[in-house]
Amino acid sequence: MELNRLRSFVVVAETGHLTRAAEKLHISQPALSAQIRALEDELDLTLFERTSTGMTLTAAGKRLLAGADRILAEAQAFQAEAQALKGGISGRARLGTLSDPDFIRLGDFMNVAVERYPLLEIDFQHEITGVALQRVRDATLEASFYYGNMPYPQVAGVALREMVYRIVAPAAWRERVERAGWPEIAELPWIMPPPVSSHHQFAATLFSEHGVEATRLIGADDEAVVSSLVTSGAGVALMREEVALQKAQAGEVCLWQDTRIGTMLRFVYLRSRELDPLIRALLDVVKETWRLRRKPARELGRETVPSVPSPKESP
Repeated sequence: MELNRLRSFVVVAETGHLTRAAEKLHISQPALSAQIRALEDELDLTLFERTSTGMTLTAAGKRLLAGADRILAEAQAFQAEAQALKGGISGRARLGTLSDPDFIRLGDFMNVAVERYPLLEIDFQHEITGVALQRVRDATLEASFYYGNMPYPQVAGVALREMVYRIVAPAAWRERVERAGWPEIAELPWIMPPPVSSHHQFAATLFSEHGVEATRLIGADDEAVVSSLVTSGAGVALMREEVALQKAQAGEVCLWQDTRIGTMLRFVYLRSRELDPLIRALLDVVKETWRLRRKPARELGRETVPSVPSPKESP
């Protein structure tokens, strides 16, 4: 059985469409159709229902998809292991970054990577949180830093550190917001990243819980931009607690109430690749950079924070 046929089967199942799958695999649509037909003939099974809107897995296709994923992951791990035997882990890893570099210890991460795996090339790609998670799921990133909910079972994550967000306003608005309730706060301009971001989802959850809606939104897709806009007097926003406290101490912002939104910074990767030496190398670098140790879980804000696992574990 050819691995290319299995790979085509998996990508068509993921995209649900021949054209999009062909683009992702960098082959023509007729060639992809031929590979799917050849696999179905070889198995003597129909794997997809062809419809006017795309390709839908049959019951047989659904049963076989996990096995195909597993075979491809093992083949990839086998190839990477062979490369490692020739002289260390090599290859190119696309790694998603977010927030500010110091917060995610990016410099330390790269120093450890260069020392331990000198043949490993890393391309850093700055992403919005939700986009980073989607790109890991779709295998267009090998791994990424991420915070927020983990909605995709195929994505595993190593917990790195707890994070807390606070609601902040420009320092000049102190009297304006000091006695404000949720309706009054929601009426103010809110500086907000796009809906795909975890930051946006945190704020939307707060509004929903208190029965309000923010209608005056100022778009910003970077935490540094959000911070700059708040300090310049443009509006209200969520800000990482350590940054918010520093700016409040400097008289640049004021904190509104004692509302805290808790989450966890993670290093995420595709679960099916956890045996891939390239992923294992990245996890080794993360472990050394953060020197992870187990610690008891505790309640933080609205999220129950799990104990921090070693990189071999994936909660």
